[in-house]
Amino acid sequence: MPPNSSEIVPESGITPDDLVVRKRQWGAFYGTDLDQQLRRRNIRTILMGGIATNMGVESTARAAFDRAYELVFAEDAMSSMSAEAHQFSIQNIFPRMGRVRTTEQLIKALQ
Repeated sequence: MPPNSSEIVPESGITPDDLVVRKRQWGAFYGTDLDQQLRRRNIRTILMGGIATNMGVESTARAAFDRAYELVFAEDAMSSMSAEAHQFSIQNIFPRMGRVRTTEQLIKALQ
């Protein structure tokens, strides 16, 4: 991988005050202080999206669910190596752990 492949682009709107958790495994909780950082801030709900629906997103979701977080999945803000793998997680795994919504639904709910 190129050295800058995990850098966050400036267009994302990141600021120096933002907390960045660098994950090195499929799940964002393994080997990081994510749980501690969320609990310090009294955050109980996690909005899920990501690059590999049935790998990284699902791994992180399972760990979050095991830690009793409320989960909301932005189904069109994640993808996978195949449409079938993505759909399996969206239809069979995620509804057992939380709510599956579109980004449009989530944006409307947050406004």
